[in-house]
Order: sequence, then C-alpha cells, then structure tokens
Amino acid sequence: MATRTDAPTRREQILKEAARLFAERGFHGVGVDEIGAAVGISGPGLYRHFPGKDAMLAELLVGISGQLLTGAKQRLREVGEAGGGSGVGGVAPEAVLDSLIEGHIDFALDDRPLITLHDRELDRLRDADRKLVRQLQRQYVELWVGVVRELYPDLAEPAARSAVHSVFGLLNSTPHLGRPGALPGRATTAVLLHRMARGAFAAAGTP
Repeated sequence: MATRTDAPTRREQILKEAARLFAERGFHGVGVDEIGAAVGISGPGLYRHFPGKDAMLAELLVGISGQLLTGAKQRLREVGEAGGGSGVGGVAPEAVLDSLIEGHIDFALDDRPLITLHDRELDRLRDADRKLVRQLQRQYVELWVGVVRELYPDLAEPAARSAVHSVFGLLNSTPHLGRPGALPGRATTAVLLHRMARGAFAAAGTP
C-alpha cells in the first residue's frame, strides 16, 4: 500500500498534537493555548484552522474512521491487482486478509492516541458526527466480514462479525500494552499481533 511521504501540513500538525494531548490529559484537561504552543503558534492562531476543540475532536474521530475504510478498500484493490484479478476474487483470500491485518496493525501501533480518544471521548461528538463515525465503522467491519467468510466459508456471518470485532479489540489494545520501552520493537510487536490475529480467525473458522 502506498504511503504518504509529504511533510505534514500545519493543520495536520495541530490535529496530531491535539490527539496526543487529549489522550494524555482528557479533552477537558487541555486548552487551546496548550495545543497552539505544541505546534509553535498562538492559541488564537488555531482559530484560523479550526473553530474550536470540538471541531478538532470531530475531525480526528471521523477522519480516522474514514481513513481506515478508505485504506482497507485500497488494499483490496492493490492486492487484487497484484494477483492479476480484481478485488478479493483475484487472489487467495489469505493474502487479502493478511493485507487488511497489516493495515490495521499500522494504525494500532502508530496512532495509539486516536484509539484512546475513541474509547474516552466518542460520546462528546455531536450526534451527526457520532453517527457518521458509527456508519464508517460498520462499513469497515463488513468489508472484513466479507474477506473472512471467503477464507472460512463455513463460518456464519454473525460469527464472522464477532471474530472481526474480537480481533479489533486485540489489535486496539496497544495503548494498554505497557509503558514505552517495556515492549519489544515495533517490527517484533507487529509480527506478534499479526500472528495472534490470524490465529484468532483460524480458531473461529475451525469447525
């Protein structure tokens, strides 16, 4: 999957620092001035980019849900094209599932503050934004369910959906795995998480 190498924009820098601070101290524990100081601009200067903290939180949570779905669809296309076919049907379903797992592991290891934010602050969003997050998440889950059932055709749809949610719970536990430096390196952790995720799906799909 292609990765972005461009330098982050000021707006992206603001969101990254806002996510970190919100995750560390809670949404109400962080002021606009502190977010501005983290990116080297005045607090009032932030209002050229966002109308307030609520808008930052909404863009963070809606944004990551959309990015996960878009990234998953892109992975399906790329794996399908690499296999000479189109979509899931063009290649072995194992390769498709592996690619989806790799993408979610990248998120789980590189965007831990967003996982914490989702767990703690989702209810602070406006109803419309919260519903959009849920809608995007449902689409993301159903994409995985389709891939899992292609690999394990005897697995009923409700069971496949439960397995997908369980694997997400496993992968999204990364913010709680321990303090920095207490875990193996990123590559080792990624391999371990991948092995555990595939094992979970295999267990669910075995009669």
